[in-house]
Amino acid sequence: MSTASGAYVYDAVRTPRGRGRRDGALHAVTPVDLAATALRAIRDRQGFDTAAVDDVVLGCVEAVGEQGMNIARIAALVAGYDLAAPGMQVNRFCSSGLDACNIAAAQLMAGQSELVVAGGVESMSRVPMASSGGAWSLDPQVAFSTCFVPQGISADGIATLHGYARGDLDAYAVESQRRAQRAWDEGCFARSVVPVTDTNDLPVLGRDETIRADTTLESLAALRPSFAEQGATLGFDSVLIQRYPELERVDHVHHAGNSSGIADGAAAVLFGSREAGVRHGLRPRARIVSFASVGTEPTIMLTGPAPAAEKALRRAGMASADIDLFEVNEAFAAVVLHFMNVLGVAHDRVNVNGGAIAMGHPLGATGAMLLGTVLDELERRDLATGLVTLCVGAGMGTATIIERI
Repeated sequence: MSTASGAYVYDAVRTPRGRGRRDGALHAVTPVDLAATALRAIRDRQGFDTAAVDDVVLGCVEAVGEQGMNIARIAALVAGYDLAAPGMQVNRFCSSGLDACNIAAAQLMAGQSELVVAGGVESMSRVPMASSGGAWSLDPQVAFSTCFVPQGISADGIATLHGYARGDLDAYAVESQRRAQRAWDEGCFARSVVPVTDTNDLPVLGRDETIRADTTLESLAALRPSFAEQGATLGFDSVLIQRYPELERVDHVHHAGNSSGIADGAAAVLFGSREAGVRHGLRPRARIVSFASVGTEPTIMLTGPAPAAEKALRRAGMASADIDLFEVNEAFAAVVLHFMNVLGVAHDRVNVNGGAIAMGHPLGATGAMLLGTVLDELERRDLATGLVTLCVGAGMGTATIIERI
C-alpha cells in the first residue's frame, strides 16, 4: 500500500528565452524539440533511469498545431525517455508550468508517484498566443456575461484603481532590465540554463535574447501606451468601468517596455520522494512546503498572486516575513507593484534577478522557470525559503513555497 510522502526537488533546468517572433533565435526550433531539450538535459545531468519516471507533466497554454496532441508525452519520446514514462499536458494559462510542478508534487505527497519530471514549454513565435481560440473572448454572449476585457486593459485598470503612475511602472521596468543583465553578468543563471542546439549539435541560443540593458526612463517615456486604442475603439474601457464604477476613466500606462515580452522557451524540474532519491543516487536541493491556487474577479483578472500566496502561506503556517525570496511573474509592472503592496514585501526580496519584463514570458514554461530561478538564488545567497507566484487569465493565481535542503 502506498503511503503519503514528501515532495523533493532534485534539479531544475531551462532553455534560454528566445524572442517570440519570426526573427527570434528559437523560431526555427519546434516546440517538441524545445521541450525535449529540457527533458534530455535534466536526465543527462542526474543520470536517473527514465523507466522509473511515473509521469512527465508539462504546462503548455496553446496546445494546438505543433504544440498539440499531448506535447508532454511526445517530447518525452523524442527525448529518448523510456516508453514506460507517461506524459500529461496541463493548461492553467500563465501558471501552467508552475501548476505542472504542483501536480507532480501532489502525486508524490499522496504517495502515488516516486519520480516525476514536470515543467513546461511554449513556442510563441510558432504558435502565437490565442491560437486555440475559446468562447471566453470569441463568443459575444460569454464575453458579455463575464465582462471580458483583454489582459492589457486589466493591467491598466489595476494601475488606475491603485494609483500607479506610468513613472512608477517604468522605473520598475528599468530595474528589471538592470537586474537581469547583472544576473547574467554574475553567472546567476549558469547552473540552470542549458543551450539550445540544432540537429548538428551547433549552438542556436545560449542566453536570454530579450534583455535590453540600455533601457532608461527616457527611452521608455517615448513609447506609446499599448492598450489605449483598444480600450477606446473596441469599448473595453467601458466594460471595465461598468464592472468598476468607481473608475471615472482608465489610465493607459502599460506599453511594450513595462509589460512581459513574448518569448519561446522550455523548462524541466525533477521531483521525487526521499526514497526514490536514495535509490537513484540523487541529492535533494529543496522540498515543496505548500502550494495553492485561487480564483479572483475575472475582469480585473491579474490580482491573483497575492491571495494565492496568502493561501499557500496559511497552509504552511507561515507569514510573508518567513519568505526569503519571492518570484512574481512580471506579466505587467502593475501586477508586481500590487503584489508587493498587498503583502508588504520590499522590492529587494522580489525578482532579485529581474523577470519577464526583461527576459520574456513563454506562457506554459514560465512558472517552472521561476521555480528553478528562486532555488538557484536561495543557494547562491545561502537562504532558506522561496515563494513563486503568477497571475492567471480569467482571474486566477497560483503559488508555491519551497524550502532549501
